[in-house]
Amino acid sequence: GPAHSSSVDKSLDTSAKQEAERGIIFALSSRIFISLQRNMRLSILSIAAWASCVSVSEAFAPSSAASSFVPRSVGINDINNNKYGNTQTVDVRDHSSTQLSMGVVSVVNSAAKKIGVPPEALAVGTAAAVVGTAGVKFVLDRPSRKYEEGSVAREYDSWTQDGILEYYWGEHIHLGYYTKEEMEAGYKKKDFIEAKFDFVDEMMNLGGIGAEKGDSEAKVLDVGCGVGGTSRYLAKKLGPKADVTGITLSPNQVKRATELAEEQGVPNARFTVMNALEMEFPDNTFDVVWACESGEHMPDKEAYINEMMRVLKPGGKFVMATWCQRDDREVAFDKKDERDLRFLYEEWTHPYFISIEKYKELIDATGLMNEVTTADWNEETIASWRHSVWVGVYDPRGFIFKPTKYLKCARDAYCLERMHRAFKRGLMQYGMFAVTKKSE
Repeated sequence: GPAHSSSVDKSLDTSAKQEAERGIIFALSSRIFISLQRNMRLSILSIAAWASCVSVSEAFAPSSAASSFVPRSVGINDINNNKYGNTQTVDVRDHSSTQLSMGVVSVVNSAAKKIGVPPEALAVGTAAAVVGTAGVKFVLDRPSRKYEEGSVAREYDSWTQDGILEYYWGEHIHLGYYTKEEMEAGYKKKDFIEAKFDFVDEMMNLGGIGAEKGDSEAKVLDVGCGVGGTSRYLAKKLGPKADVTGITLSPNQVKRATELAEEQGVPNARFTVMNALEMEFPDNTFDVVWACESGEHMPDKEAYINEMMRVLKPGGKFVMATWCQRDDREVAFDKKDERDLRFLYEEWTHPYFISIEKYKELIDATGLMNEVTTADWNEETIASWRHSVWVGVYDPRGFIFKPTKYLKCARDAYCLERMHRAFKRGLMQYGMFAVTKKSE
């Protein structure tokens, strides 16, 4: 009768409303899934977020609606009644999304049962964790230290003053060196600071530099000396008759380098603030010019190379280590490459990188140098990126009592991981160069 008909109509209206609500929730969760996958590339977390949303919708919608809903699109034929009561053909594609959603919901329910919490609580918690992670990544993906006039000196003054970098990296603000055997045994078994001293030793070998190789009385220039770790090490290794000068843009680094030289009793190492692109030294001043991880910050790579070649004596030795991007002249950078490089430029105040090949061309173009030896030490140095994060995890004392530096430390750790990934996939290379100046 009419009463029965009204009850059925009301039931149908409720069911349709619930299905529509379910559809909206499902569509939004699917959109989150796609967005997370595409924009954040966190596949596991994006699946968890999608599963969480589906599980939440399961908690608020009847199981019949949950199991019956499927998005409609073009595909095979289906028969439905339209609002006028006429029969019409509707195309429906792939029902696998329903099966997947039910499978994921089943996994969430199973996991909730094992840990003894309601499925909806687990779903909401997982969703919150993913949203939180997404928020953190959104912040960290926005570079905070773009290169500008004075930014290099300012940032290194800050790093030196807060002491965190020196606490973990020691006196050497550059990557370490790991042999094949050390990598196979596990890079974390090697002392992080020792790896840096090993790097200096290997760089000396590459450049043919040593007291036993005629450099016991050499005048040495360390371009971009940091807090002077390498300068002092070279002064000790070459002997008391050698004279080492370190230059940097950071007054705080000069102050700290000088303090450490006095504490360690190294009078033949001295430090000064100077722009490497406009050095105040006369032509042909130094027997050895050493440049370790300073080229990255130079806004004019050509002037950087030209100045170092200018102050090197005829017959003198030049050795350089610097981060390089791959040569893109044969295979152009894609959008991901460009996006990743932009982040690496702008997070640690780098104007830009160039390739190993381009550096060699700049050295050759001076017309002053003999044949250049080049190498990519990516395999020997790549462990440093993650190793530097692990030393902070194992020993948080370097930053734990400095809460105002937490965000900066988080940004640095994130950038270290981004660097690791860029080097691992070949976007970045670790350029090494050794060459002597032609005799007059």
